[in-house]
Amino acid sequence: MAKKNPFLEYSVTALYHFTDRRNLDLIRELEGLYSCDKLKEMGVEIPAPGGNEWSRDADAYRGVDCYVHLCMRPNHPMEYLARQDGRIGDSIFLHVHPDVLQMKGVMFSAGVSNKSGVEIVPIRDAYDLIDFPVLYTRTNWSNPEIKLRLQEAEKCEILVPDHIPIALIRNLPNG
Repeated sequence: MAKKNPFLEYSVTALYHFTDRRNLDLIRELEGLYSCDKLKEMGVEIPAPGGNEWSRDADAYRGVDCYVHLCMRPNHPMEYLARQDGRIGDSIFLHVHPDVLQMKGVMFSAGVSNKSGVEIVPIRDAYDLIDFPVLYTRTNWSNPEIKLRLQEAEKCEILVPDHIPIALIRNLPNG
């Protein structure tokens, strides 16, 4: 018997990719989101990269530079750090249609993907690793245990190989 898809069960309507608004014209021009590796291969410079040199090196070392990184809520600790460090000035969380999960080679990272020791598995093997109840149900956010679970769950990433077409990005503003 096939395992139920919890993304459907919890009515997940979007995954998220954070970026600086200065990158939106490039995303439109390229007709989607590309992995750092693909952008490098294409000779494309990102106007306002979210990652610093250390993070890009760690991505390459861990082999996750060939993925577009998504989070499961419009909140991620790396976006916060990028804003604090001034790499991102005016951030936006792009809403990516969950159909992206059906693409070949999608992976799940049980934490920030470039961190040593973080488990990375195919998305279908991740259903039991993702804290769906804390991510997608109303709960008591003031409960310290639940708050800690949410903080851990928000570090997790969905990794999409190479490219996410613009048709799967729902809120790409025009200006």
